Amino acid sequence: MPHQGEILQDAIKNSGISITRIVEELGITRPTIYRKFKDEIVDYSFVKKVGDIINYDFSTEFTVLQQADSSVVTPFAKEAVANTVTPRMIQTLNADPDHSKQLLALQIKYIALLEAYNELLLKVYGPK
Repeated sequence: MPHQGEILQDAIKNSGISITRIVEELGITRPTIYRKFKDEIVDYSFVKKVGDIINYDFSTEFTVLQQADSSVVTPFAKEAVANTVTPRMIQTLNADPDHSKQLLALQIKYIALLEAYNELLLKVYGPK
């Protein structure tokens, strides 16, 4: 059975579109695409781009199972994002002439915002 690089090469050859045109549209060199033809596992995003250029759907040849075995693609389960808001310390800026106090208040708000953003990223994407 041919590996993914060979499948990619055959599809390009059968499309009638030149390698030169494909590498120009992808913004890569000819040696790069020839190395991809030798790879047993090819990144599906690259294959998808080639498929868009040659108007070919690789989804039948590149199954989810093959991509799950790939070290490039790592499937993960997404958790639902809760509609809860993290309580944080909010301070109002006074018309205080002491600029260092105003700066400190802004710094506290900024840190609280960054912490909330990090929590949201963890909920959406999970830990590394």
